[in-house]
Amino acid sequence: MDGLEEHIPVLAEEVLAGLEVQPGGRYIDATLGAGGHAESILQHSAPDGKLLGLDADPDAVSFARERLRSFADRASLRVGNFRHLNTVATVEGFEQVDGILMDLGLSSRQLADAQRGFSFSQEGPLDMRMNPAVGRTAADLVNSLSESELARILWEYGEERHSRRIARTVVAHRPLRTTGQLADLVARTIGRREKIHPATRTFQALRIAVNQELVALDKALPQARDLLRPGGRLAVIAFHSLEDRLVKRFYQHESRDCICPPEAPFCVCGHQATLRVITRKPIRPTRAEVEQNPQSRSARLRVAERLPASR
Repeated sequence: MDGLEEHIPVLAEEVLAGLEVQPGGRYIDATLGAGGHAESILQHSAPDGKLLGLDADPDAVSFARERLRSFADRASLRVGNFRHLNTVATVEGFEQVDGILMDLGLSSRQLADAQRGFSFSQEGPLDMRMNPAVGRTAADLVNSLSESELARILWEYGEERHSRRIARTVVAHRPLRTTGQLADLVARTIGRREKIHPATRTFQALRIAVNQELVALDKALPQARDLLRPGGRLAVIAFHSLEDRLVKRFYQHESRDCICPPEAPFCVCGHQATLRVITRKPIRPTRAEVEQNPQSRSARLRVAERLPASR
């Protein structure tokens, strides 16, 4: 299948080590993408390990299904957002699994397809939906939101310090229909003062808003924890600070027996730790990996292990 050899999964060896992939294990790849991580997990869990893969993008699942065809019934692939992880896993019989992976980055296939609207470097429709059949597009948001709401999205999801200027300019030049129109407008508005393209944060913010990515991640993390058997591992690869911060805080919260405020004289919360943090600091790609795969440069891997229900 054309293009299979071009896909390079990020932090592949580190993911295998973090999940402690073993022969006969049961794993979930909650963000299947092009199937590179899933293929590696299936290879290292041979001869009888099994994997459930899901992705919100139907095209990604079709592509991965072809890639993983040789694994036959060891791989079960489904279209679905990981915010519904527990439902899909229960239906497919993947409860009490040995490991779960979430790779939160866009795939190279999604970025390369101009019609998906994820990239500011190619002219295409302002879409940005992971599932092109579901929800509002980036164009819908850009052309309908108030100036204040658009500025809020750019600030909260893109950490764009010029959010108000960009929002004001966008509203004044509506309607905008293509990636090129938006990218050029942002560049003219704030200029080119950094190494990254001036529209980078704007596109990130709109993509997160369109797909409700942080909401989905916030819902998916506790579901993943509950699906792990004691000793099972959760590995999450984040690509920007908002995702990474959410994962870090979840791990910290779930690794503590008491979450009462410091001023409380004694514990009244009754909270019990459910996870043990394996990576005190996130694992980053090596210089060699970044040179081979520049898209990996901002990746951060965090791993946690499920604790027994009562200790």
